[in-house]
Order: sequence, then C-alpha cells, then structure tokens
Amino acid sequence: MDIVFSERHARHAGRGELYDGKLVPCFEKPERAGLVLERVRDSGIGEIIPPVAHGLEPLQRVHSQDYLDFLRTVWQEWVAIRGDIDALPLNWPVRGFSQRVPDSIDGRLGFYSMDAATPITGGTWEAATAAADSTLTALARVQSGERGAFALVRPPRHHAARDVFGGYCYLNNAAIAAQRFVDQVGERVAILDVDYHHGNGTQSIFYDREDVLFQSLHGDPRQEFPYFLGFADERGSDAGSGFNRNFPLPWGTQAETWFEALDEALREIEAYRPGLVVVSLGVDTFKDDPISHFLLDSDDFSRLGERIARLGLPVLFVLEGGYAVEEIGINVVNVLGAYDATR
Repeated sequence: MDIVFSERHARHAGRGELYDGKLVPCFEKPERAGLVLERVRDSGIGEIIPPVAHGLEPLQRVHSQDYLDFLRTVWQEWVAIRGDIDALPLNWPVRGFSQRVPDSIDGRLGFYSMDAATPITGGTWEAATAAADSTLTALARVQSGERGAFALVRPPRHHAARDVFGGYCYLNNAAIAAQRFVDQVGERVAILDVDYHHGNGTQSIFYDREDVLFQSLHGDPRQEFPYFLGFADERGSDAGSGFNRNFPLPWGTQAETWFEALDEALREIEAYRPGLVVVSLGVDTFKDDPISHFLLDSDDFSRLGERIARLGLPVLFVLEGGYAVEEIGINVVNVLGAYDATR
C-alpha cells in the first residue's frame, strides 16, 4: 500500500480554538501526522511517497470559486489588519439574517465558517492544497491498479462543505477524490465515513446525487458536533434520494454496537457496487480520545480494516480525526495493516 505524505501539512499550526467557553491549544496539530508517519514507517506496511501537484481544477469541481478565492487570500488580508495572530470568526449568518457576502474581513470569516474552533493561519492554504494533492496522488495509485492507498493528510476534511470551513476542515479531500473518480472513470463511488463526528460537509456536497453513496457512523447530533446534520432520517434528496445513510449513535457506544452499524453500512456499499470506496478514516472513536465519547479499543481498528477488505473493492483511505495523539498512529496502522493482510 502506498502512503502519500507531504511535509507541508505542518505549515498549518493553529495557536488556539474556542472549546468549552475557553481558548485552548488546538487539538488538531502537526504532531498528529508525525505520529502516524512514525508508526507507518515502523510497521513497513507500504512505501511513503510525496504528492504530485494537481492544480485547482479538481478543487473547483467541489468547492465554489468565491470560497477558494477567500481561503487563498484571507490570511494576507487578515495580517494586514490584525497582525500575526490566528484568524477566527466571531459571528455568523443565522435564520432571518442576510446571506450576502460582507466586505469586512470579520464578516467574511463568519460567512464562510461554521465554528470558532478552526483557525486560519499563515500556512493554512498551503497545507490544505498539499493535502488535496496528496489525496489525488493516492487516488491515482488506486486507479493505476493498486488495491488500496492511504492519504496521510492534515488538517482533516470531511466537515468542509462547498463554501464553508469548520470542524478543523478547509477543503474536503474525500469529496474531491470522489468527484475526480466520477469525472475520470465514470463509475460510482461509495464514501464510508467512520470518524466520530458526522461528515456534514461530505453529505451536503453529494446529498442530491445518485453517483456517490454516503454512509456515516457518528455521534448522535442531538448530543454531538456538528449538531445540525447527521440524523437518521436524512436519506438524500431528488436524484440522491436513498443514497445517503446516517448511523447516529449515543455517547458511550461500545464496539459491538458500533460494528453492528458498520456491517449494515458495508452491506449497503456492497449492494451499491461502486468502482471505488473512499474511507474517511477518523480514529477518534477510540475510547481515550479527548473530544469524543465512543469506546473502541485499538484492537477494534484491526477489525475495521478486515471488514473493509472483505468488500473486495479498491479503497482510498483519507485521514480524518483522532486526537489521542499517543495512540493515533497505532490505531491508523491497525486499520491499514489489517486491510492489507486480509485478501
């Protein structure tokens, strides 16, 4: 299995996020990728290769041009006004408010975001585009005949929508890869999101489409971020009706209950018969994750890899969440190693 990794991920290093009413050090930090990379190297599960540049066109197929322009230029504008501090939004357009893009930098930060936990820094755009290139390079390896590939990227991606950032996410790599595959190969794609938090951005991008099946296991939005999407009755709209499936689970969910939901999601993927499975690989379902409330153990991630392998389909793994940094590498490699070992 090829592992695609760019050192440019470290250009994005936020200083703080708003959490439980306080500004705290960011849970999403460069150390996460470093620990996964170290464990990957020690395991010998595959070759680590750098990404190939793919330009903006694959991003434009998923994200709006005005949003991409904002992400590309916001830091320079912010620094000129505020100085070298993280750019965080402070207000948002809600029900009954105008939905027009403001001229003010603070207004635009709020217009294009969903929370105050996702700082923009001097290296955010470079890290985000490097992650997109890494994901597309891993996709190319799968399209060339590899059974699977892993995009070792950060920051994570699945909360980013067509024109919204948040949940530590700026560009939606899983969606960019799925759209690229549809464009180039013309076959359907299934996205399996096993991150603890619902992939609201991915769902919203493909909600009215039948060529991308979205399956997500996550914390119940009645209790858990992102709160406003991820309910079981969200099944898709228009042509996409029936091609979106959510499995919201309560705090304290243990492995056996989680795997029951996973097996149902995998049955739907198998019946869909896609040409590619994209796995949004969050390992924040781990029992000791500091911002999550599921109870999977490290051995359970091996079980996850085995079950995905039994689909017998090409798989692109894209790193999402996981904030118990001492265990993140163990848990990711358990998934990948078990996938590789199961034929």
